[in-house]
Amino acid sequence: MAEKCDPLVTAAKGPTKTYPDTQWIRSCPALLPAKHPPQMPPAHPFDYVGSDVDGDKLHEECGIFGVVGVSDAANFVALGLHALQHRGQEAGGIVSHHPEQGFNSVRRFGYVRDNFTSPKVMETLPGPLAIGHVRYSTSGSKGQTAMRDVQPFFGEFSMGGAAIAHNGNITNANTLRRELIERGSIFQSSSDSECIIHLMARSMGRGIPDRMEEALRKVEGAFSVVAMTRTKLIGVRDPLGVRPLVLGKIGDGWALSSETCALDIIGAEFVREIKPGEMVVINDKGVQSHFPFRPQPSKFCIFEHVYFSRPDSILGGRSVYETREAIGRELAKESPVDADLVCPVPDSGTPAAIGFSLESGIPYAMGIIRNQYMGRTFIEPTEQIRNMGVRLKLNVNRALIRGKRVILVDDSVVRGTTSRKIKEMVLDAGAAEVHFRIASPPTAWPCFYGVDTPQREKLLAATMSEEEMRDHLSVDSLKFISLDGLYRAVGEAGGRNAKCPQYCDACFSGEYPVVPADMMDQGFEMKPAAE
Repeated sequence: MAEKCDPLVTAAKGPTKTYPDTQWIRSCPALLPAKHPPQMPPAHPFDYVGSDVDGDKLHEECGIFGVVGVSDAANFVALGLHALQHRGQEAGGIVSHHPEQGFNSVRRFGYVRDNFTSPKVMETLPGPLAIGHVRYSTSGSKGQTAMRDVQPFFGEFSMGGAAIAHNGNITNANTLRRELIERGSIFQSSSDSECIIHLMARSMGRGIPDRMEEALRKVEGAFSVVAMTRTKLIGVRDPLGVRPLVLGKIGDGWALSSETCALDIIGAEFVREIKPGEMVVINDKGVQSHFPFRPQPSKFCIFEHVYFSRPDSILGGRSVYETREAIGRELAKESPVDADLVCPVPDSGTPAAIGFSLESGIPYAMGIIRNQYMGRTFIEPTEQIRNMGVRLKLNVNRALIRGKRVILVDDSVVRGTTSRKIKEMVLDAGAAEVHFRIASPPTAWPCFYGVDTPQREKLLAATMSEEEMRDHLSVDSLKFISLDGLYRAVGEAGGRNAKCPQYCDACFSGEYPVVPADMMDQGFEMKPAAE
């Protein structure tokens, strides 16, 4: 049976995990690293979330997708969420509406492929209208995700039900939550997104789109939202357009998605991006658009170009792949080095490494091989396997690397832990030199707009200069692309406009387009204006 959409019904506990015997690993020394002493791993070194192994990559919060005007809309949403899986791997959910059966929902932990491919499950989600969400938590429960935090969220209003899925972070959520609770609201989750539902409930708007508009005017931060009523699909971007949202056409129906790659998988035609501050309401009469927010200069997240979005997506009319290749070319111009091979750190560093190779003339090579089947497993961690970490996912092509001066191209350095492990693996394979080239400026500030970022003091670039980071990583050289170089690569020929930056680049510059009010209340100190 599908979960009936009752705003007061939650599941407090996730599924129980069982673990097989791990004796086979304990008795297999070949699986253990040979040269370096064990380090403390994540809680489950085999249970990876996202693309890294120890929290040393930035993670997008989520992906959102919605379809209206097609038979079995939930099937299309499941496919779309599968294409957006890179934006969130903790959990996913789908809400659908059928004229006779009403609203139905399914929410599950884990991957879309494991939860939304069963005919029995999808039969519980009938109807021509559906929305979905894949989650990586930046707000709400940390560690073990609670089912009650899995979106889409549902609310029953006087004019009917509505479901909502949100990508981004509400920077004044704590303040809103406190005010709403004082006025009698009862929260069922720890997610900032639930604030929107409660604000809608208290609105005096005549229809659900009106109520959503009123609610979102009280919200600060970054948000792309897809929502649904019994007859309408709704999409909204915040006035700065920090997080992405695109519109597609599928037969007689329409689709909203975080990225264009999810439109491709369902055979939808990419129509356009939803503009910053725009709200679209889609029903059987077509797409209605209006702009309920005060116009502001766009501040799209520049890290979408660097890492978050899939390389086969289109952002701002530009191929993400071509942009990342251009970043590599800029890196080669800014920070040349005499070497034998250019090797990407898979997979995020691949397009930039290709660009670096093309610009420098140094041969491109797959010096590090990624295990394509490294998904979630349930093997109990033991003392003997605590340092397997990166080696489970990546392996060095020894025959290629031995005796070579190697340039490793990666998308970013966050804590530096993964970079050190990769460097050690390459040296263990016999590399003569190791040079790091990073396809983003130093990440020195946390993001509060929908990206999971460590506290500032845990960011390597927050406490070290570039040379100190090189020393810390023990590599022959370390160079980051400049902020101006990054802007040139994304199509801004004149570089960054210091007076009014064309993108949100707060994680590099410390210049936040929206004051993170909740974090300021908790003691976060913003960069001084003169710094």
